[in-house]
Amino acid sequence: MTFKHQLADASQRLRSATLRGALALPEPVQRRLAGKPIVRDGQTLATDTQLALRLQKVAREVGAETLPIPEGRRAILRHSAMTGGRQPVGAVRSLPVGDLAGRLYVPTGVDTPGPTLLFLHGGGWVYGDLDSHDAACRFLAERSGVRVLAVDYRLAPEAPFPAAYDDSVAAYRWLVENAESVGADRDRLAVGGDSAGGCLAATTAIEAAREGLPLAFQLLIYPGTDHTAAGGSRAMFSEGFYLTSAFMDLATASYVPPGADPRDPRLSPLYADLPDGLAPAYVATAGFDPLRDEGEAYARKLADAGVEVELKRYPDQIHGFFNIVGVGRTSRAANAGIAAKLKAALA
Repeated sequence: MTFKHQLADASQRLRSATLRGALALPEPVQRRLAGKPIVRDGQTLATDTQLALRLQKVAREVGAETLPIPEGRRAILRHSAMTGGRQPVGAVRSLPVGDLAGRLYVPTGVDTPGPTLLFLHGGGWVYGDLDSHDAACRFLAERSGVRVLAVDYRLAPEAPFPAAYDDSVAAYRWLVENAESVGADRDRLAVGGDSAGGCLAATTAIEAAREGLPLAFQLLIYPGTDHTAAGGSRAMFSEGFYLTSAFMDLATASYVPPGADPRDPRLSPLYADLPDGLAPAYVATAGFDPLRDEGEAYARKLADAGVEVELKRYPDQIHGFFNIVGVGRTSRAANAGIAAKLKAALA
């Protein structure tokens, strides 16, 4: 390791320690450090989240979208490492999921076969991988008692639409066909993801219903559902709350090729004709998230189609809270609530 890399590593450790320490302080102290409460649309941003955003600005930690894509991908990994911490889980093993790399998280003390979730990570179809969501998957598996099989689908711009969609559907078909090899109960399979992964989970659930594949549940965490969306929460929270308009513009420009219809239901499930037999869903949104409105619109669409759906808005959270399981209190509590819903759905 060069001296430059040693300095960078030391700086990263210092930032992580500062963040952990600040978000462990009593709430009144955090409030003094964070500043005046931020209130938008009748919601108050969680104090620990506001403080984390302020520390990010002080540390001059720039958004991934402001960097060349390879550097942005490394930045996403840094952010995830800082907020994810080291989460315990019963066992982890790597395995191929068809042509894709996969990682299986097995909770402590579970029966075999047992309920299993195919997890599709977020990152705007451009960023994210098995490592960026490792802590979140560990937390979700251990807290829910559900096996989590994460897959590393192809990313844009190297592999634009429909690559990620095709990979996600292929991965779910693989899980159905190979359930026994991962200790999965075919009657208790689920698909889920966050952000872009939430979109992929929704579209995979639609295809599963069309093909008659067994699927018991879909877990959609602040899913992107409409590539044509504008105004509303997209405008209200476009800057200052981690996910920015520039990030979303880059994601769309990288993933959606010229000439593709942004209303293609494989891109924007809000425009899909929903088939019969669609699995029950839990849709989690964040109050301070540009994608809030379209996620909630998709929950309403599911309900209008007769699908059993529960919508839960976490009003004090930002986009990305799913990855915040190792620091602070409010995001971790929200994720514990999501894990409890997964556990109950597949019990």
